[in-house]
Order: sequence, then C-alpha cells, then structure tokens
Amino acid sequence: MSLQRSRELTYLTRAEVAQALREIDAVEVAADTLRAHALGTTVVPDEGYLGWSTPDGHSARSLNMPGLVGGASPIVGTKIINASLGNTMRGIPRADGLTLLFDAETAHPYALMDAALISATRTAAVSAVAVESFAARPVHRLGLIGCGAQASTHFDILVPRLPDLQEIRLHDQHPAAAEAFLERHREAAAASGVRLVVTETAEETVRGADVVVPVTTVTEGYIRSEWLRPGVVIVHVSLDDLLPEVVLGASLVVVDDWELVRSDPRRLLGRMYREGLLYGPAEESPGQHAKRVDATMGDFLTQAAPKPDPEGVTVVNPFGMSVQDIALADRVLTVSNALGLGTRLPR
Repeated sequence: MSLQRSRELTYLTRAEVAQALREIDAVEVAADTLRAHALGTTVVPDEGYLGWSTPDGHSARSLNMPGLVGGASPIVGTKIINASLGNTMRGIPRADGLTLLFDAETAHPYALMDAALISATRTAAVSAVAVESFAARPVHRLGLIGCGAQASTHFDILVPRLPDLQEIRLHDQHPAAAEAFLERHREAAAASGVRLVVTETAEETVRGADVVVPVTTVTEGYIRSEWLRPGVVIVHVSLDDLLPEVVLGASLVVVDDWELVRSDPRRLLGRMYREGLLYGPAEESPGQHAKRVDATMGDFLTQAAPKPDPEGVTVVNPFGMSVQDIALADRVLTVSNALGLGTRLPR
C-alpha cells in the first residue's frame, strides 16, 4: 500500500467530501479522537500561523496544522486553512483550504481534499460532544450568535441530537444574514418541531438559553455573566466572544488542549493566561485571583474529571485540534474509496 500511495495522489472535491460525510457519524469520530488525545496517543504540534492585511484592508490569515492519530494504523496529515474577513463582502466563504494525508511508512502525501467542509463539520461535531457531555438538563433553547456557514453546520449536526429542543434564537450583526439563515433552515426546523427566532441583540439570544454557541468573527468580547442562566453550557467556538468575567465566574472551564490554548496570544484564554488570570489543570496558581482550567474534554470522556455543576456556568473552549480534522479526513477517504469517489493523480 505504501508503494501505491507513493505513486499517486487521490484528490477529493468539496462535493465528494460532502457526499462522503453524509455516510459518517462525525460526532462519534470527534469523541473517539478526544479520547485518544486524553490517553496520549495523538501528536498535536503548535500550529503555523501567518497573518496579513489584504490590499483592501481586511485581516487575512493562513494556518498550517499538522497532526498524528496513533494506533495500529497511524493517521498522519496536515490541514491548511486560510481565511479573509473581506470574503463575505465578495459573496464567497470566509475560510477555505486543503487537507492532506501522509503515508505513515514513507511520509509521502497520498490524499488531498477540500478542508473547509471537513473543518466546519469537525467544529460542529466537537460542539455536539460538548453539549452532550456537559448539559445539566434537557436542552430546550439554543442560542446561535453568528449566522454564517459555521452556524448552518451546527444546525445540521446539533438539531437531530437534541430531542428536547424547542427553540433556536439567532443573532447576527448583519440582520440580513440572520433572516437568510432562518429562511434557509425554516423547513428543516419545522420538521423537527423547532422554532427559529431572530433577535435584535446578542443579549436576547443568550438570556434563557440552555446552550449558547457563538460562531462569529469578533475580536472583542461582549457576552456578560449577567446574561447567563444557571446550568448554561457555552461552547465558545469563535474564542473571543466572552468577557473575562464569564470565564472567571464559571463553575467549570474545559478546553480541548491546554497547550494549544495557552500558547496562542491572540485568543481570550491565551491572553488571560498571559495576564496571570488563568492557569492550566496541572499548573500552580499564579495568584489568588487566577482561575483554574479544570480539565480537557477528553478527560471527561475518559472518566478522569468531575462532572459539571448543574447550577453553574460551564465554558467549553475548543481551540480546534488538527487531529480532529485528520481523523475525519481519513474516514472521508475510506468512505470515498468505497463509493468510488475521487480522482487519482499521477505523481
């Protein structure tokens, strides 16, 4: 197999990746990978980050995120995901990229596929794991802040897994985006018995919600502690929406990988670490006012951590691990091969 992989490259288009993903339980893949990470059978190096300003003044960046999932048949690869905040004004997706898989024996690349859909699916799948792990009561109301592509993927994955869901409140700083989301998902929501409600403010979306999922592009926090009901789970997907007071006042703070979180100076929890306000599960407190990160998601899945307080606030901060994308890409390739998808490119 290694010799064959060295001689050709399998390329999967976005449509082919989408077709394969319909045959895969992405939430199961996400949970399995989190367990593997907690058990120490993965390798997650620091990501490579390149940022710049586009000629029209928008922020853009490129991330290179390699990873390895160990086992009898190791999965090795990297995800290159790029984004420009100006893309939405051009009518194209904010983020796009490619995922590559490498042969564990020869280290040669043998598969190349669209990364954006895998990344979005992985993100929503990890959110589903968070909700199912930490929700202290049945989820009746979900708050979605930001109504772009990530919100749609979260809708597709979360709604079928929340049998008690009655209402989704939607907010976007661009009201037209929220209305478009409502129209796009109205029929599917109605079929599941779920009301979609567009709100004027983020506060309206958060207040009374059992689960809050911000999927925005903001770089300054705005969600306040006083907005949150007891027992709420905040899946902090876009990483900068919370004010520090929410993290400091939470009864439980969970990350996917503390090393990734603390090494990043751009995101909220990394900044709080540098300010001496936050420290990791196995670290000494830097001061009496510092908040401890309780554990990783994998710790909870492997029964190595305490359960959440049903009257407290749980903050789940999934930074995004490359091994999640690599594991899902490997499953996509397996299904694609079975379905006869993909183009074989000679090397």
